[in-house]
Amino acid sequence: MPRDTLTRDQIVDAAVGLLDDGGLEGLNMRALGKRLGSAATAVYWHVGSKSNLIGLAGDRVWDEITLADLSTSHWRSAATTMATDLQAMLARHTWLVQAFGAYLMFGPRKARHDEHNLAIYETAGFTPAQADQAAAAVFTFVLGSAIGTAAAASLRRELSRDGEKLMDAGMTEAKEVAAQFPRLRARLETAGAGYGAAPDSSFDFGLEAILDGVQAQLVTVTPKQT
Repeated sequence: MPRDTLTRDQIVDAAVGLLDDGGLEGLNMRALGKRLGSAATAVYWHVGSKSNLIGLAGDRVWDEITLADLSTSHWRSAATTMATDLQAMLARHTWLVQAFGAYLMFGPRKARHDEHNLAIYETAGFTPAQADQAAAAVFTFVLGSAIGTAAAASLRRELSRDGEKLMDAGMTEAKEVAAQFPRLRARLETAGAGYGAAPDSSFDFGLEAILDGVQAQLVTVTPKQT
């Protein structure tokens, strides 16, 4: 695709797809140019650098999170929806968890998400400082829950280059180590036994517990919505 017909939106969309397929390690301008049918130099001309492109791609996916209508939604329902949508978005784009530790991630879409997230807690009756704490507590929980999925995806990509036998051998060795400990041994055949996995409904359980704690703090302020 010639430079004058290639757009930044097309490049960012293609970059998101490439990142979804291969993680951060799978993104390079040559591969992206090939996916777009264009030269790598044309891609550079539109986005400037790989770091800038990752920032643009990272901002793009925040549009996938539903922003609840605070005039009709209870604050806790809105907080649950946003946290659940964020968890699902991070599961679809596991490279974003990688990117948080290596790139400065910001942009208008993420800013819009963060603004709305803070509004949820201020609507509930928290002061701005308490809203900051509540939003950070929920975000930290969601991000932590996404690390296992991201790690498993990265490991699968890494081991796929050397064959499934390495993965099988590694999991066998890990189970042999776990079998030496009674509580881990009892859980080896459960849903939480896989690499990076967690028992069913763990996310819902944890999010409810976090929001129970957040809601308990409302006794220290005058609530607008309870």
